[in-house]
Amino acid sequence: MAAPVTVTFLGGLGEIGRNCAAIEIEGRIMLLDCGLMFPDSDMLGIDLVLPDFTWLLERADDIEGCIITHGHEDHHGALAFALRELSFPIIGSALSLGFASSRIEEAGLMDRTEMIVVSDRERRQFGPFDCEFIPVTHSVPHGFATAFHTPQGTILHSGDWKLDLTPVDGRLTDLGVMGAIAQNEGVRLLLSDSTNADQHGHSRSERSVGKVLEDLIAANAGRRIITACFASHVHRVQQIADAAIANGRTIATLGMSMKKNVRLAREMGLLKIPENRLLDIEDIKDLPPGEICIISTGSQGEPMSALAKMAANDSKWITLDEHDTVILSSHPIPGNEMNVSAVINSMVRLGVRVVHSGIEDVHATGHAKQEELKTLLNLIQPDHFIPVHGEYRHLFAHAELARVMGVDEGNILICEDGDRVALTDDGLVRDGEVPAHYLYVDGIVGDVGHGVLRDRRVLAEEGVVVVIATVDHDAAELVLAPEVITRGWIYAEEAEDLLDEMRKVVEQQVLQALEKGDHEVERLQRVVRKAAGKFVSDRTKRRPMIVPVVMSV
Repeated sequence: MAAPVTVTFLGGLGEIGRNCAAIEIEGRIMLLDCGLMFPDSDMLGIDLVLPDFTWLLERADDIEGCIITHGHEDHHGALAFALRELSFPIIGSALSLGFASSRIEEAGLMDRTEMIVVSDRERRQFGPFDCEFIPVTHSVPHGFATAFHTPQGTILHSGDWKLDLTPVDGRLTDLGVMGAIAQNEGVRLLLSDSTNADQHGHSRSERSVGKVLEDLIAANAGRRIITACFASHVHRVQQIADAAIANGRTIATLGMSMKKNVRLAREMGLLKIPENRLLDIEDIKDLPPGEICIISTGSQGEPMSALAKMAANDSKWITLDEHDTVILSSHPIPGNEMNVSAVINSMVRLGVRVVHSGIEDVHATGHAKQEELKTLLNLIQPDHFIPVHGEYRHLFAHAELARVMGVDEGNILICEDGDRVALTDDGLVRDGEVPAHYLYVDGIVGDVGHGVLRDRRVLAEEGVVVVIATVDHDAAELVLAPEVITRGWIYAEEAEDLLDEMRKVVEQQVLQALEKGDHEVERLQRVVRKAAGKFVSDRTKRRPMIVPVVMSV
């Protein structure tokens, strides 16, 4: 009887981002990704969202390492925070580790980890973990699917992937290796990317974007071109550069992450831009606009990004006007649509010609769509299946695809963050839950909780009313009439009559409480909050935050 193998999901199931899972064999834990998520619009003031590390901190000595499947921050960006309290090696391709190390170096935590480079089709042993790294095509080079050869059979994690038959670098998703595993030993459990599981058909090849970009740049001859894409999308950067050079333009990068990633990719031979065609941004001012192509960060409308600063006329390097064309070579991540729309609107107001994926095919997804997902399911024919990486609707759609492709309905599990499953001799079973709350970053980790966010939403939507009552306990009377200070509820100077009425109501209630012998500050604060809250609700049908302040003299 073989020992069970467990999989614990700490993030990425039910949202796009903060991907993190833990596979456990013989009491040892191998993390599979450790990513961050960018905040939704209702997460006021939040910078980043991380997985909940509570369970990992309790098992800190059991962590064998962390495999990062590819170089996107939603898969490795939380490592710089996890390593503040944990220490373990990080395993991945050279490029993925190069991207991940950037944040870790900035945090001064490189001494708490070891970078272990693995190559395509390499099989390595890490403690009890027998891991095989299988090439997959995605929107960042050198991503992996990972096969874990365990006492309970093979667990295959697809990573983020697509079937691109003409990738820019020629590195294909290796269906041959996956098929051989399925044919020879079988796959007990498949964990597969669900991001596009609700979209029909096949994803477009990344190479198809190159022709669109070249035609667009040619059609904008004489105008300055600014393109924006993910800094990690090396293949997109390559195609932008190729299209620009084909039209006689010189390349300049804008944004710290773009500059660093381009430098790293060129050093590794993954990005080929001739030295004489690449300038620093400060050196382009003497070139005619028609000879320039700037590749910038900010395709998701991030408030402090290079593109957002340009749109706000706040860029140190670029002042946009009607002679510029901006190409957004990306598609908004769910939750970022409003930010992207705001940046586009700002640029259009400046007279800029803006091209985005809603107008031209300037973007190709990095995630498999339904026909590709069905191809993988047909090839692997797993005993058990769990859809991963996506919002709940994506997971549900992927589970339905698995059922259509012949996976027994009883062997398909839809899991969510915090779920723990065990692969045993008898099959796949649920095995409890672990904490998997959002960990919010606002300046420093642990600074913000759900309660603080709830207060921020109330303040943003309804405002605040502060009521100050000064009480003489010995005389059981108010020393002064209550003072009302309000922000975001009503404009005080235009509503003095309403505020006077409110003061009288609060005063009456406090005096009645004092007459009954309620002299404790906490009890009087409750009286003030109740009286003020009821008045505000009755008279304005609103629910601002009520802050009672009772001062005793």
